[in-house]
Amino acid sequence: MLDRPLARRNIPSFTETFIEPLARLRGEVERLFDEFPTRWPSVRLDLPAGMLVPAVEMTETKKAFKVSIEVPGMDATDIEMHVHDGSIFLSGEKKERREEEEKGYSYSERSYGSFERRIELPPGSDEKGVKAKIRHGVLEILVPRKADAETKRQRIEIQSA
Repeated sequence: MLDRPLARRNIPSFTETFIEPLARLRGEVERLFDEFPTRWPSVRLDLPAGMLVPAVEMTETKKAFKVSIEVPGMDATDIEMHVHDGSIFLSGEKKERREEEEKGYSYSERSYGSFERRIELPPGSDEKGVKAKIRHGVLEILVPRKADAETKRQRIEIQSA
């Protein structure tokens, strides 16, 4: 029995056993990623259906904090904003409707969603000087620093293990 070639003993080759299944798996994973949208909306499963979670980015300068919030397809009349007790409160609703009628067919699409967001302001923020503008689907909020606010930062040295 030891003299017989491998092909006669019905033993799968290394390629059949290991390489081909991995190649099929890789092909399926690549296909899945090809079908994904290029950018996923921010989704939270604990929110009711139709509730949006806009992406938020905060940067700071010596004079102010800048908050940028993605709100595509919305304008100033769709958003309500107020400042209270060191936080910015935002809420908004997006209603989009599109209808087309051409040569023998009719197309209608509706999209609805709302959001509520609370953004805590850093210490030293001047709540009374907050300004906001919306442009190209981005809500930009400028929060000035109080004139007497000091930035007290202490550098912490990180040691290698």
